[in-house]
Amino acid sequence: MHLRTYVHVMSYEYEEIYLNTILKPIRACESYKPNLGHKKRNGYSLMEFKELYGNDPFYHWLGLDDSLMYAAHRAAGGMTSIYRQIGIGFENLFRLILQDTLDLSDEQVRWSYNVRRVDNEMRKLSLDGRIPVDEISDKNAKDRICSWLNDVTDLLEINPAVASSIKGVVFEVRQGYKSKDSKRQNADIANAAAAYTSAYLPCALILSTQIDEDIYFRYRAEKWMLLTGRTDSTTPLVSTYAFMKNVIGYDLASFLQRNSDTLRAEIGQILQALLKP
Repeated sequence: MHLRTYVHVMSYEYEEIYLNTILKPIRACESYKPNLGHKKRNGYSLMEFKELYGNDPFYHWLGLDDSLMYAAHRAAGGMTSIYRQIGIGFENLFRLILQDTLDLSDEQVRWSYNVRRVDNEMRKLSLDGRIPVDEISDKNAKDRICSWLNDVTDLLEINPAVASSIKGVVFEVRQGYKSKDSKRQNADIANAAAAYTSAYLPCALILSTQIDEDIYFRYRAEKWMLLTGRTDSTTPLVSTYAFMKNVIGYDLASFLQRNSDTLRAEIGQILQALLKP
């Protein structure tokens, strides 16, 4: 693949917007409270936990109404929440980058489709980002993306008739993918089928290197393009960061390196808060 490196230069103002886009959902984790298996929307405070568990004879006899048990619940649920909110923050950031580098609107970088449920009601499903090639006005950017698409369809051995009809890419953005949840996997495979039906190539953009090997090969078999957060590869057919830099035109890895101290400090503060009763 012969793509020249193109890096879109962003101002300090953009940098601040991008950083806050990531941090806003993550900061919400600091106030996380566990619901303890109940349907209490805002979760239980420590005092409410002690009342709930202390008034349960069995839990009280075993000492499960201890403040440390509350801290364990809060840490466990908060950890899941951190991963989820990181994913949300980067989904939002990815769409912003597509808009800014490719001069697309918010509507243009979104993609959804409707499916009919078993109760005959329509349900709207969406992926995290879209690149509609024909709507990109910058010729160099369009050429880079078209070249990448051609290489991807060759790599995935897409039928030439299908490959020639592809009009863009739709993305699922994840911080990592280690879950063996078959329901989630089946939904993603259905999303890929819907994408191809709409003449879009589906691409999973993984920001870390954390992806289960079985999932990786299953998705590739279902004609998903998969990029992971490898920094030891300069090919946009392998690395999320090489793809962002050489195809999209924004050096996401450098942005994260520049702001690593801020990001680490924010996450550290949240973890400290979650680990306290």
